[in-house]
Amino acid sequence: MVTLVLRALCPGCSAGGVLATVVGMLELAQDPIALTAALVDIESPSHHEAAIADQIEQALKGIDGVEVFRMHHTVMARTHRGLGSRVILAGHIDTVPIAENVPSQLIDGTLHGCGSVDMKSGMACYLHAFATLANAENLQHDLTLICYEAEEVAATYNGLAKLQRSHPEWLEGDLALLGEPSGAMIEAGCQGSVRLKVRAHGVRAHSARSWLGDNAMHKLSPVIARIAEYSAREVEVDGCMYHEGLNIVHCESGVATNTIPDEAWMYVNFRFAPDRTLDEAMAHMLGVLDLPEGVDYEVSDAVPGARPGLDQPAAQALLRATGGNFRAKYGWTDVARFAELGVPAVNFGPGDPSFAHKKDEQCPVHMITTVSEQLLQYLTNPASA
Repeated sequence: MVTLVLRALCPGCSAGGVLATVVGMLELAQDPIALTAALVDIESPSHHEAAIADQIEQALKGIDGVEVFRMHHTVMARTHRGLGSRVILAGHIDTVPIAENVPSQLIDGTLHGCGSVDMKSGMACYLHAFATLANAENLQHDLTLICYEAEEVAATYNGLAKLQRSHPEWLEGDLALLGEPSGAMIEAGCQGSVRLKVRAHGVRAHSARSWLGDNAMHKLSPVIARIAEYSAREVEVDGCMYHEGLNIVHCESGVATNTIPDEAWMYVNFRFAPDRTLDEAMAHMLGVLDLPEGVDYEVSDAVPGARPGLDQPAAQALLRATGGNFRAKYGWTDVARFAELGVPAVNFGPGDPSFAHKKDEQCPVHMITTVSEQLLQYLTNPASA
């Protein structure tokens, strides 16, 4: 059982607090604002999504004529109405650790609580759309809903990645929408990312006799200088402007204050535009670093970017439904997994991403309403088929 807090539907609720509550099972067809509050109130930090997955699975099984499938704490559902095209609605159900920000609170038209931005508001819009339209006469596309676990932790645990490996047929479609917070507008594509651990090796010695040693930190200094002097590229890809970045994000060395260090290392991160392949990005990065003798590297993380795909017909119809507003996505999201499979994908969800993971995480409720209404409009508009 969960508590459904209907703050958004109560007169005078803008001052905050709970004016009315209804105790019952998760109701997907309720107003997306209330549904967001209900999802936030189910604590689901990464690796602890069982309760929210149980509630979502039970609610989806109550919809006539849809296929429901569960893999650990990832829950999926899809229609089979033969509508000629398929739209995927995907989002993660885990959050970062709770920071005394559950249960949710509605204050002056803004919903506060862990996951209110990243990304239970987006999931509420998607769950609501699926439940509302699965059997609606005016639905123009078959729907696949994916509610996946463990996005906020290491990629090895990512539910969508596991699904991609074991059941890729669930990722087949004409367009995929990811409910990541995007300010209630389309954020297209995403940057790729390469992170290298660059390590220098030297010889330890007393600093009073430094010539007997080989300072590992000094070996890194020309590499650090090249990174500091690097001029990042800005490039337009499919109408979206991406700004690349090459940065040292962590650096360590030192044995004692009177000792020449025999090891120094740093993490270097390259965020690259999606017109580069992963191999091209790696080659460019190593060319810039130009590692000298005695300095080597290992790959800590490497993920490709995703082109916006806004030139695809299905994406064009979504653009029209959302008023034509879009921008490039900075950072990496799971849209890249769909791009690898040749499925155009965009980020589309409520909330300002700068509030994600913060203790005061919050989402203006008007963004939830906007995303929900535009999503329903798109999925029922004959022009989108």
